[in-house]
Amino acid sequence: MRRIEATHSRPRKGHRASLEEVDRDIRSFRESSGARRLVLLNTASTETYQKLGDVHETLKGFEQGLDRDDDRITPSMLYAHAALRQQVPVVNCTPSHAVDIPALLEMAEEMRVPVAGRDLKTGQTLLKTILAPGLKARALGLAGWYSTNILGNRDGEVLDDPECLRTKEESKLAALRGILEPELYPELYGDFVHRVRIDYYPPRKDNKEAWDNVDIFGWLGYPMQIKINFLCRDSILAAPLALDLLLLSDLAQRSGLRGAQDWLSLYFKSPTVKNGRPIHDLMAQRHAWEDGVRRIAGWRNNGRNGNGRNGKASRPR
Repeated sequence: MRRIEATHSRPRKGHRASLEEVDRDIRSFRESSGARRLVLLNTASTETYQKLGDVHETLKGFEQGLDRDDDRITPSMLYAHAALRQQVPVVNCTPSHAVDIPALLEMAEEMRVPVAGRDLKTGQTLLKTILAPGLKARALGLAGWYSTNILGNRDGEVLDDPECLRTKEESKLAALRGILEPELYPELYGDFVHRVRIDYYPPRKDNKEAWDNVDIFGWLGYPMQIKINFLCRDSILAAPLALDLLLLSDLAQRSGLRGAQDWLSLYFKSPTVKNGRPIHDLMAQRHAWEDGVRRIAGWRNNGRNGNGRNGKASRPR
């Protein structure tokens, strides 16, 4: 990131040296706090855009990249690697890739550590994942969805950098296509236009405002519009999600789960999943969350009411 001066930062070193420092910090915190279990929660500022390449594909290739200080390995990836090495669950609340690369997901499986991410779903995208399934259920077509945001906190300042904004856009743009499935419904969703803008406006501070213009069409192609104006507080929406994820990631580890936790997709714009096919529909995510909790508790999935216990249920990995 280039638009802010960090108050807490590390001098630039080689990847292996940086990993050792982070490793010592984790061990020191564990000892000084007396904590028996830890979770690494990544809430750092959004990193500049990084296209994934061969160094991110396998754990072996990633380790080789560490040895040669490959600049495609970002700080968030280093922190995730250090945590996984100590079997600490990782939750990525940011749009940065961090643990959400094949190499580190492979490492999470090998180390038997649960991980979750990417980019908390708190405001505009939350509303999209509520509204879009309703449009699809009623077979209302979508011509375009224009979204713009203003915010004045440090998150907004960081996203004023076009390369950091590009990272954010990658996570924000995925939800509509995932929900509407234009390849299956080309007449309704095959050509819709999706635009997202984020503008840094200091007077708003932590008060975020989002506007959406949604151009839809109904029977006989008649056009209609939906307008949304969401005035919200960024941190107030995000903090409860972070607390939930701390508790649930710890629960996952105590339950013997490892790797990407699909059942935690409810919390994220661009969910980290095992099979590479995330679910974005909020209600479907909520059902997956409920089913995951029931399986951990040993309750069978007995319809959507969750009543009744009938022996042990298989747990998600």
